[in-house]
Amino acid sequence: MSGIKDKVIVITGASSGIGEATAMLLAERGAKIVLGARRLDRLEALANRIETAGGKAAYAAADVRHSKDLSGLVQLALEKFGKLDVLVNNAGFMPMSPLDDLRIEEWEAMIDINIKGVLYGIAAALPTFRDQGSGHFINIASTAAYRILPNMSVYAGTKLAVRAISEGLRQEAGDKLRVTIISPGFTSTPGSTRSDALEAIKDPDMKAKLEAYQNIGLSPYSIANAIAFAIEQPNDVDVSELVVRPTAQG
Repeated sequence: MSGIKDKVIVITGASSGIGEATAMLLAERGAKIVLGARRLDRLEALANRIETAGGKAAYAAADVRHSKDLSGLVQLALEKFGKLDVLVNNAGFMPMSPLDDLRIEEWEAMIDINIKGVLYGIAAALPTFRDQGSGHFINIASTAAYRILPNMSVYAGTKLAVRAISEGLRQEAGDKLRVTIISPGFTSTPGSTRSDALEAIKDPDMKAKLEAYQNIGLSPYSIANAIAFAIEQPNDVDVSELVVRPTAQG
C-alpha cells in the first residue's frame, strides 16, 4: 500500500521538535500514530491535539535507552491498530563540546540514545515487519554525519553510525522492507528562540555560536515533509537517503 492514509506509524522522540511535527503532519494525512517519548504529559497533550483534529493516536512513555520501551511501543501499535507499517527512529541527543572537556557522561548518553536507541528500535520492529512481509524503517541521522566539525566529533560519530547501520539494514532487508535515512541540517523549534540542540549544550561558547544560527534554522515541518515523502512512495520504491538543510547552512 502506497501513500500515508491508514498506515500505523510509531515515532520516538515524539514530544517536541521534529517528532512532534512529524506526528501532526502524518496524522493530518490519515496515518494512525503511536507516540513515544519520556515526557508523558507532552505526549498526552499531543495525542489530544491529534484526536481533536480528527486523527487517531496512542502514546506511551518510552526511553530509547531501554529496549523494553521500544518493544512496548511496537506492542501498543499492534494492540491498538492491529499492525505496524513504519517506525521513525527520531529520538536523539546533541550536546557539543571540545573533547578536552572530557564530558564522558554526555558521550555515553549520545551513544546510548543515538546509536543504541536506533538499534533497539530495529530489534523491536524487525520481527513484526518480517512476519507481515512489509515495513519501513526511517532513521534520523544528521548533516553532522557528512561534515565533521570541531566540538561535534562524538555526535557526528554517532550519526555516522546511524548511517552505517541503516545502510547495512537496507541491504539485508530484502525486497519487502524499506529503509530510509533522513539527515536534517540545523533545525529550530517553532515558538521558541532556542533549538532542541541548544537545550543539551553546556559549553557556553558553543551555545553562543549556535544561537547565532537561530535565524537560519529550518522548521521541523520541513523535516516532517521529507519523512512524509519517503513514506508515501509506492512500496517498491526505497528512498534510501535524504539530506535536508537550510540554504544558508554552509
